[in-house]
Amino acid sequence: MADHFSPDLIWEITRKRSAMLVKRKQAGGVQFSKDPLNLTNIHSRKYEGFVNDKAIGVQPAANQEKGVTLFTKKSHQANKPASELQTTTFGPSTSSRKTYRSIVSQTAGRGYRPDLRQSAVARASAIKLSQKDKKANPPVKLRGARAKKAKDEGKA
Repeated sequence: MADHFSPDLIWEITRKRSAMLVKRKQAGGVQFSKDPLNLTNIHSRKYEGFVNDKAIGVQPAANQEKGVTLFTKKSHQANKPASELQTTTFGPSTSSRKTYRSIVSQTAGRGYRPDLRQSAVARASAIKLSQKDKKANPPVKLRGARAKKAKDEGKA
């Protein structure tokens, strides 16, 4: 038996029935994926992490901590699922630019697919944006003498 199966064979076997597959009858029967190594959550051969030898995943940091975790799949550890993933966590104090630069450098330096880099940075950006505290709406400035007069009459 071979140590490593072809990604195309794995995809053909699992594409219609996978634990990661989420089918929705609404919206024209679109199919999504729950795979943590899928950057776009679209169920397709291109984005599925369990199929590809070198895959990238970006998730929010664990333990209710603000931050981003980068998952990279090691292709030479394909027959050892426990040590196949390498994780790097960027905490809440790490600047956005440094986080994005680190994601690009860690994936580009190790020969990961360049078409996934932009998706990885976009996902990290969306996660960091969702973790920011919302600013309170500033009070509305009254403009014009009539508005100020109406406000003063309302107080009295």
